[in-house]
Amino acid sequence: MRISASDLYSFQKPSKCSLRVYLRHIGEPQLDSGPFEQVLQRFGIEHEKKHLDSLGDFVDLSEEFNPELRTREEVEKKSAVIYQPNMGVNETVGGTACEVVGRPDYFLLDGDEYVIRDSKISRRINDRDHPEIINQLNVYGWLFNKTFGKPPKRLEVHNGLNEIVPVDYAGDEKVAENLKSILTIKLSEEEPFEPVGWSKCNGCAFRDKCWPEAEARKDVAMVADLDQGIVRALRGESIVTVSEFVDKYDENSLAELQRPWGQRTQRVGKSATKIMPLARAMASGKEILIQKPDIPQHENYVMFDLEGLPPHLDELEKIYLWGMQVFGEKPSDFIPATADFGEEGDEQGWNDFLAKAKKIFDEYGDIRFVHWATYEKTYVKKYIERYGDSNDVGAKVLESLLDLLPIAKSSIALPLPSYSLKVVEKYRDVGFKRSMAESDGEWSIAKYIEATETNDPKKREEVMNEILKYNEEDLLATWAVFEWLNSKR
Repeated sequence: MRISASDLYSFQKPSKCSLRVYLRHIGEPQLDSGPFEQVLQRFGIEHEKKHLDSLGDFVDLSEEFNPELRTREEVEKKSAVIYQPNMGVNETVGGTACEVVGRPDYFLLDGDEYVIRDSKISRRINDRDHPEIINQLNVYGWLFNKTFGKPPKRLEVHNGLNEIVPVDYAGDEKVAENLKSILTIKLSEEEPFEPVGWSKCNGCAFRDKCWPEAEARKDVAMVADLDQGIVRALRGESIVTVSEFVDKYDENSLAELQRPWGQRTQRVGKSATKIMPLARAMASGKEILIQKPDIPQHENYVMFDLEGLPPHLDELEKIYLWGMQVFGEKPSDFIPATADFGEEGDEQGWNDFLAKAKKIFDEYGDIRFVHWATYEKTYVKKYIERYGDSNDVGAKVLESLLDLLPIAKSSIALPLPSYSLKVVEKYRDVGFKRSMAESDGEWSIAKYIEATETNDPKKREEVMNEILKYNEEDLLATWAVFEWLNSKR
């Protein structure tokens, strides 16, 4: 049985999932990488290569025919920098003969000893944010000790901020425990139980297998806000479907259910009052009105949506598009504020947004800026701190924000697996249909990166027009959901 350090990485990335390890082991077909994943892969490679170039002369084993043998030879010669070294040992894991392999990015000679270092575009390297990185590095350290008879001097990660972050070795016992966990999954005679989840499954290469199967059996794990621990506790009672769940539980009995919580168990408690209406809606296929939506009534509203780069792709967490459009009795055209591509582009985009928001306030008075979830509020605050607030327009936007998501969740239990805007807008009573069906926030990010990297002005304009169209449809979708919610008052 072959176990690789990468197995521990994929076990927890993009989310912790034993089924992913099993499906990959048996050769289940995987989805091709989408445009966003391709961008991440390319950024990772470029990040790694730039760091390699900074290390001076190196021995490149990335395309070596027998990399394990060459790795041993280069270590014996005390080569200063070894790129893509390879280690493999035969070891009994949990009573099973295994080949354990690993291929870190670099061996770096420090004095008379080697440091193992990996390059990652992630910024926060710790057990909470990226346990997969920590576990992978620990396997490298374990392999080095087994291969060369002594531990490496250090384990390190070159992170997305170009910092060198030390990683503590967890010990042989912990590594053996992790290897045994992977082995147990691979040796399973049937698929291991793993609850689906809307956020959990997005980005997984096996989503097109697991999610349709869960839909077909009306799996209880598809109930929005039903966390993985509760689903596992229900599985212990042989409850698989939503119908089985609502037949056995109500708010009071669910509140008393003990579910896994870290290393212990914990009562479901007050969240049961939110979960059960969602489960009943899912079981019946019909929405349940909990209370009338509390939406302030005005003649006009601004739909507000931002497009931005996440922190692992941009040091500033740049917002490259601030999208606005007025709907109601006096609608406006689409009002985008876009960041330029130069060094001053981020601040210019913010100032453009403030100027256009001011014009809206000047024309419409104290109008509400309507958005979905907390992203817009978070980044308006960040940009006020970053660049200041001309004429206090940013502060006025903050005061006027109206987040539809908590209003929707507290008002209507929907027969949907998620309250993501992209899910709610497709709900039959909303019925919003996009002309750009395959686009989403990650698509927008990938497109923007494409625009930043082209030197062809015409191509850049074409790509930016696609992004603008996508953002405009986000605003139209937000308005469609707003009108639907407002009709429930």
